[in-house]
Amino acid sequence: MTLAALLPLRFTIGARTLFTVRRRLVRVGCTLDDALAEAPPRLPVCEGEGYLVTSMPERHLDAVRAAFSGEIALVRQRYSRRFAALSGDFEAYFAGLSSNTRSALRRKAKKLAAAARIEVIGYRTPDEIAAFHALALPLSRKTYQDRLLGAGLPVDASDMLERAAGDRVRAWLLFADGRPIAYLHTPAEGDTLIYAHLGYDPEWADYSPGAVLQCEAMKAIFAEGRFARFDFTEGDGQHKRQFATDAVACVDLLLLRPGVGNRLLVAALTGFDRLVALAKRTIPSNFARRLKR
Repeated sequence: MTLAALLPLRFTIGARTLFTVRRRLVRVGCTLDDALAEAPPRLPVCEGEGYLVTSMPERHLDAVRAAFSGEIALVRQRYSRRFAALSGDFEAYFAGLSSNTRSALRRKAKKLAAAARIEVIGYRTPDEIAAFHALALPLSRKTYQDRLLGAGLPVDASDMLERAAGDRVRAWLLFADGRPIAYLHTPAEGDTLIYAHLGYDPEWADYSPGAVLQCEAMKAIFAEGRFARFDFTEGDGQHKRQFATDAVACVDLLLLRPGVGNRLLVAALTGFDRLVALAKRTIPSNFARRLKR
């Protein structure tokens, strides 16, 4: 039996959480291997109020609903889980990206190089990862991922250092005139690198340092030749679409024990999500951008 934890179910608009309801749930995060598997994910026995299954392949949705027909099911999100296949060399990979993406990346790199002296440094050993963390953490604190989402680099570097001791992490920093302006941290699981943390100094936002750093990191990954896939993880966005070569249609599925309170909660979440979706289609685009800030 897997122990449940008190997990937040958020009512959000863009990056803003209006309020939160908590339930004791077992969180099941599907890996990229799970998303690509032919069989649906196997959920552990649960002693809580249900499950929150993230990044579950949409093609398995009916099978999981049927297996848990007594539960109240709600799809919270639908998205493409994107990844890059790392076979071949960087030149072939880059040529496989869209022409618009290739042009945009070249233009961004040229613009940044014209503004400052650029250097990209990679990190992998324990000493190197410790140095990376010391330089990247202050930068992470400036990012919206940290300020709004609580998704910046962890203050405690122990997991990163443990992974480095087992050669299970790669990280990069982008420097402009000797000053770090962007970071990328990718833990490794087997032959898959995982897109864990990417951030940049907001002062350099007009120069797209995150995209420039990602492109340079991909060059280094292909040159090393150890890894088979780069997993862009849950969610979607322009950055992931630019660099991915493949995608799996996925959902975040909430399964709750039947009961009046849970039925009311699901009804409230359903209604709220529909209103947000309607608002995104109807409100002016500049107002939508403000909601994300």
